[in-house]
Amino acid sequence: MKQQRQTETIALLSSSPGTFRTLTVHRWGTAGRGPKAYIQTGLHADELPGLLVVQHLLPLIDAAGEAGAILGEIQLVPTANPIGLSQYLFGKHAGRFEFDSLGNFNRHYPDLAESVGDAVAERLSDDAAGNIDLIRAECRRQLDARVPTTEVDQLRLELMKRAVDADIALDLHCDDVAVMHVYLGTPLWPSAADLAYELGARAALTAEVSGGDPFDEAVGGIWWQLAHRFPDCPIPPACLSATVELRGDRDVSDTLAARDAAALFRLLQRRGVIAGDPGPLPAASCDGTPLSGTDILLCPVGGVLAFHREAGDVVAAGELIAEIVDPLTGARTPLITRASGVLFARTGHPLARPGLPAAKIAGPVPLAHRTGALLTQ
Repeated sequence: MKQQRQTETIALLSSSPGTFRTLTVHRWGTAGRGPKAYIQTGLHADELPGLLVVQHLLPLIDAAGEAGAILGEIQLVPTANPIGLSQYLFGKHAGRFEFDSLGNFNRHYPDLAESVGDAVAERLSDDAAGNIDLIRAECRRQLDARVPTTEVDQLRLELMKRAVDADIALDLHCDDVAVMHVYLGTPLWPSAADLAYELGARAALTAEVSGGDPFDEAVGGIWWQLAHRFPDCPIPPACLSATVELRGDRDVSDTLAARDAAALFRLLQRRGVIAGDPGPLPAASCDGTPLSGTDILLCPVGGVLAFHREAGDVVAAGELIAEIVDPLTGARTPLITRASGVLFARTGHPLARPGLPAAKIAGPVPLAHRTGALLTQ
């Protein structure tokens, strides 16, 4: 049976008189009939690789729908942040922070674990599938009951409502200068290795709590939080929720986008959302490493960055990664990594400013200084 794409346009609350924005959601398949996949891109609206990847993914899913090959449900948001997409000022695109509150668009999503746990505490059982259905229904009920008061609140709510009951929820981003990498919950590894290997990720960074309630953690984290709270009831990590970093922000090309779209399509086949043989799983491209083992090299002084190692290099603890050159005196301040592993991302701008990150190295061993907001410090 053919399953044609259905498109929904959602009007967001007006932020000022005479203006409004809309959110577009594409759907295929039938809700509740099989596994559900949710994919969004452009939440950080200045990160553009995912927007092109989606344009290569759409015809693949359309063709699967025409062939009756969609076994579950797929929802795809091609531009998840119309607010940030409009933030073009003085010849530069912002797109990462909301202007009114200066809040990061990928933070402050609803943490439902406590309220949902309170609501289902007396109804959980020894049936894992039943517990999943119960928790998802309660998540939907609580999100449907929320009334947003601002445009950005509604944006977060609309995205969360469409992802919270998914079996797969992927948030497509990119870094500055980077190789492919993913962020995901610790309980999802190594079962999520198929995602990392299909994409050819060089790092899979794991944490149960990374700080700030990012989208992927708000959607996926509820499962392990409730599993900890109710250890006598089987509550599996029922959603493969991950942030996919599609290399760097200049890595925008049809060649790369087509490759990434094909990898995501194979993942949907491998996970039973779309019928068909995805072929053998690619060879392992990375190990899962704790986000607390990632050394984020911060600039201690201002100046001009001169890198000695590039994104994708394997480095050792104690190695010189870059130097900050003082343009007035010529003095050089070394940046030394405390982790051994893959240098998976670095800044693309040569201007160093105190406190800003210069590079990130994925190490296998937690570092003593890496506590709190693991995504930033």
